[in-house]
Amino acid sequence: MIRVFDTTLRDGEQTPGVSLTPEKKLRIAESLDRIGVDAMEAGFAAASQGEMEAIKLIADSGLRADVYSMARGVITDIDAVIKTSAVGVHLVIPSSDLHLQYKLKKTREEILKITSDTTQYAKDHGLKVELSAEDATRSDLNFLIKMFKSGENAGADRLCPCDTVGVLTPERTQELYIELKKSFQNIPLSVHCHDDFGLALANTLVALKFGADQAHVTMNGMGERAGNASLEELAVVLKAQYNVNLNIKTELIYETSRLVSRITDFPLQPNKSIVGENAFVHESGMHTHGILANPSTYEPFKPEIIGRTRRIASGKHSGSTGIRASLNEMGIEPNNEQLKEIFLRVKSIGDKGKRVADADLQAIAEAVMDLPMLRPIKLEEITVVTGSNVTSTASVRLNLNGNILTEAATGVGPVDAAITAIKKAVGIVEPIQLDNYSVKAITGGTNAVTEVAVSLSKGDRKSTAVGVNEDIVIASVEAMISGMNVLMTNYNNRKVKEKP
Repeated sequence: MIRVFDTTLRDGEQTPGVSLTPEKKLRIAESLDRIGVDAMEAGFAAASQGEMEAIKLIADSGLRADVYSMARGVITDIDAVIKTSAVGVHLVIPSSDLHLQYKLKKTREEILKITSDTTQYAKDHGLKVELSAEDATRSDLNFLIKMFKSGENAGADRLCPCDTVGVLTPERTQELYIELKKSFQNIPLSVHCHDDFGLALANTLVALKFGADQAHVTMNGMGERAGNASLEELAVVLKAQYNVNLNIKTELIYETSRLVSRITDFPLQPNKSIVGENAFVHESGMHTHGILANPSTYEPFKPEIIGRTRRIASGKHSGSTGIRASLNEMGIEPNNEQLKEIFLRVKSIGDKGKRVADADLQAIAEAVMDLPMLRPIKLEEITVVTGSNVTSTASVRLNLNGNILTEAATGVGPVDAAITAIKKAVGIVEPIQLDNYSVKAITGGTNAVTEVAVSLSKGDRKSTAVGVNEDIVIASVEAMISGMNVLMTNYNNRKVKEKP
């Protein structure tokens, strides 16, 4: 069985701009534990008091997964790990001459002694030891083997040659693991790859084929520079392409990915494989026609495998079949002539370089079909208070199908407070989730017109909407309410057909 060693909370947190509190780390750790990782590196205990507290908080929380902390080949680092209650140490010691000469300024003989001494010290204190050679893939192979032998003789439980700057190729990975497996038949091997050349996943798969039985990964491929091999890609590729199942509950992948993205404030590129916003979105007329006939025509695996649903988008490249399907999901059923006119208007907007959100499609259909505007939610009032020494607070008053809802919330800034207040108010009636939020300035200057785009979901249904205003708070509120109205258009299964 292939094991998953997740390092989102250590290598992933080294992503520039990411810094997590102990409480946020615990939330991510609990999510990773639910998804089924076998082990997790919760941080680097010697880095700070807060980091030590975070690792201890996670180690004491009763998770199923083994909890590790990273340590350098320094006794005081291992002492810090011991204080955290972690079951193991990820002992990282450089092995390349480049690192020895310029970073550590130590000889090979000194590194062999450090490896032996620190491994022995960790074992004497009851820790599992995952011994990693930093920059192993730019090291002299004979010395790398000597270093690992030193660790094995001192009691290391597992060995890992780290591709620290992502220079491996699949061919070199195969050669490396064949050689290491010859020398280390009685101790398991791990693989740790970075994505500097876009080969982290490919190299990880090759390593698993030729000797490794554990992969170091991060959720969403987070990590320094170009990131690490990603958990979601590895799990889905093994399941869908190789018929190999890990302990990972793949149906929780998307949910976990979104949670990690939100907590770390690390947005995903829309076309990110597996978990990107566009991974199961289809706009092209040829593609949507195929998808509606048989999803396997343009999808390599079912979105439900990772807890997702597909969505048909409207825009410049749309076909009438896709537009009809999107309208039918809203409960709107145009005749052929009306559909033709809606189709032409969508194309016209797309040709002007503008996106066509679901809320726009709904408005176009209402205009063409002379339908009443079904807007279950109307904004009556919003008030926002913010400042340098004030917790941002928002209060909203909404009209939901004739009923007045009032709610208040705090947030990290006025936009977050306003959106949270709206979600709380509407959430009493409809469990609508915000999946994605993006903002851009349409014009320049401090008084720029702002465009806010949101993606929302309610169960299996999804919607997109855009808000435009000089005030980013109002633009955000308009987008949220427009998107929510799309999801509630078919409220109580009400069908809207063409007028006779």
